[in-house]
Amino acid sequence: MTKDKTLIVGATPNPTRYAFTAADFLQRAGKPFIPLSIKKGHVLGEEILDLRQKPYFEDIHTITLYLNAGHQKEWEEYLLSLEPKRIIFNPGAENPRLAQKAQNAGIETLNACTLVMINSGQY
Repeated sequence: MTKDKTLIVGATPNPTRYAFTAADFLQRAGKPFIPLSIKKGHVLGEEILDLRQKPYFEDIHTITLYLNAGHQKEWEEYLLSLEPKRIIFNPGAENPRLAQKAQNAGIETLNACTLVMINSGQY
């Protein structure tokens, strides 16, 4: 299967949060997404999967992070094990250590805003 899905790490059912808006923008752009978080609920009809269970996916193109660096540490190895093509560190989620690990594994990393990337056609 083609790696075309986006994993939204730090997803939330709260429509005032950027992670929710990212899901909305992805859906409007026709790009499949999977919400993943320690929070429970739904995002635009998609159940938020439990990050603590570390579900496995084979078809992740992009991981877009909405967790700050301190909250990412626990999940770094798990996220890298999913072998995405790229990881987007949204504002507030920048993490040079994880970015370096990802680059060493051949994963593209961007300190960027998923919302801007989608709206400007760079996604």
